[in-house]
Amino acid sequence: MLTYLFVLVVGYVAGIVSGIVGTGATIILLPVLVFAFGPRAAIPIMAVVALMSNFAKITSWWKEIDWRAVGCYALGGIPGAALGARTMLILPPQAVDLALGVFFLTMIPGRRWLTRRQFHLGPWLLIPTGGAIGFLTGIVVSTGPLSVPVFTAYGLAKGAFIASEAAGSLALYISKAATFSSFGAMPLDIVIKGLISGSSVMAGTYTARLIVERLSVATFQRLLDGVMAISGAALIWAAMRAA
Repeated sequence: MLTYLFVLVVGYVAGIVSGIVGTGATIILLPVLVFAFGPRAAIPIMAVVALMSNFAKITSWWKEIDWRAVGCYALGGIPGAALGARTMLILPPQAVDLALGVFFLTMIPGRRWLTRRQFHLGPWLLIPTGGAIGFLTGIVVSTGPLSVPVFTAYGLAKGAFIASEAAGSLALYISKAATFSSFGAMPLDIVIKGLISGSSVMAGTYTARLIVERLSVATFQRLLDGVMAISGAALIWAAMRAA
């Protein structure tokens, strides 16, 4: 009982963070799920949680979703996530974590450099980008911060960014969860644990809207940089520890 209470409390905090900056729930909650349910169960449980978290973001900012961006991103991302989930056991995960960690850290100054030069990512470029991110999403537990520079380069911020990124990610995670299910990695007890954990993340996400509405765009961008820095450092640390 205390284990579930701990998961719910951390899940609520993770939902608030993710609801504010659009990503971060996995980074916060996954270690707790590994501790509570074991590493083998944690990944499919987190897939259920991710579905619920993104659904909460979508419903919180429904009117601000850029459906053109979401459609193009999902067009490449859905098959990419399915392919990545099928090849998850082939590639060394620590190498992928290390590469993603370095990318997240370099994208902090990189995003600012692109912003100063008014770089804009057109909708059709979202298709191959979504395919690449979808493939990585199928392989590793979380690639949330990867979509941050993509949707911000498209020109979205605050509620529009959070909801559009969530809608695109939801399509990827549905594809990933369906692939897990086809391989028998989604038994009923895993789904139930995911629903319990995800309920607290959803509650935190809905709470976060009250905070986001009061943030300036500059503060929002600084928070994004902070999450990307933490994500990159955590992935590099995990890769070096596993090596």
